[in-house]
Amino acid sequence: MGIFMQSAQGIETVSLSNKKIILGVTGGVAAYKAAELCRLLVKAGAEVRVVMTAAAQQFVAPLTFQALSGKPVLTSLWDAASGDGMEHIHLSREADLLLVAPASADFLARLAHGRADDLLSTLCLARTCTLAVAPAMNREMWGAAATQRNLGRLREDGVAVLGPASGALACGETGPGRMLEPVEILGVLPGLLGAGPLAGRRVLVTAGPTFEAIDPVRGLTNLSSGKMGYAVAQAAAEAGAEVCLVSGPTCLATPAGVRRLDVQSAAEMRDAVVSELPADVFIAVAAVADYRVADAATQKIKKREAPLTLQLVPNPDILAEVAARPDAPFCVGFAAETEQLAGHAEAKRLKKRVPLLVGNLAQDTLGRDTAELVLFDDQGRHPLPRADKLTQARALINHLTRLLN
Repeated sequence: MGIFMQSAQGIETVSLSNKKIILGVTGGVAAYKAAELCRLLVKAGAEVRVVMTAAAQQFVAPLTFQALSGKPVLTSLWDAASGDGMEHIHLSREADLLLVAPASADFLARLAHGRADDLLSTLCLARTCTLAVAPAMNREMWGAAATQRNLGRLREDGVAVLGPASGALACGETGPGRMLEPVEILGVLPGLLGAGPLAGRRVLVTAGPTFEAIDPVRGLTNLSSGKMGYAVAQAAAEAGAEVCLVSGPTCLATPAGVRRLDVQSAAEMRDAVVSELPADVFIAVAAVADYRVADAATQKIKKREAPLTLQLVPNPDILAEVAARPDAPFCVGFAAETEQLAGHAEAKRLKKRVPLLVGNLAQDTLGRDTAELVLFDDQGRHPLPRADKLTQARALINHLTRLLN
């Protein structure tokens, strides 16, 4: 049983048949989103048990979740549902996933310190299943040093942190702290549950431009927005992969379930990629500068009437280097051309000896929200009609999965 997930990013089928999920709801305005998330989980085939904190009940009544899940909502350690007072043990042993959405700053703090002073925190401590949290709070609370320390501890403990997103907040401010939309959370769950076609695979993705310094205030770069690479990372995570995204300078939020490393130059990107190997799949989406300045100035170069001459030297070819390794992963390249796409793209694929290359016309793709792509492999050309970049990324991951298997 599955549902079609319709959003601004495209359509995807998600199936959670026979999966048992505990949905924890903590106090915050975003608790209303948990109701929609509960509905989507049930529609996707999951068996959902809702556990609410006392604060959560101030925002949404338990009866709402009982109607949506079809099961009684648990609110206290002293509920007599199990008959033996051990509901916090029984639930965690039976569940495939414990998902806390929204997760307030207070609950994250208690979780990081191993508190067990209500049913939900006790369940988290006694669990034997995967734990994921979808934070939601004011931007200042999110950015507070204590919150970030707590998140670091949770990540070290193996807790999956989904989001948050950035945008308008209930307090009237704008910034990071919004809970991910229910449809976004739903898309990540098959991966967390090991149910996707790339489950158990490590996928390494590069995205965005690189920046090659001329002096401390100037540099060489390009028009890549990073949108395609971030979409590919999200699609790989949705397919169940463990994803590391090595990103050049962008203004984009990290996709849910993706680990991100930020770099500036091509050399830094190369070093970050090599440090993350071995991997099962390497997808080189980043628009890496072909050249860098031989000797970047240590002080700002002052404007003058005489022409300025820069000596440029080649940057490392990251894709070619990775593809030539004895332990090379399945490599996917990208070719942004301005003319003769088919000829140039296939020539690049053969030269770098990669099994799959994605070609596009730069003038029709760079910086835009949509793309028209052509996939090149040993079987020939596979055009993907123009669509939003996440839809294209999902099609690419589906094609890659077929070749990989």
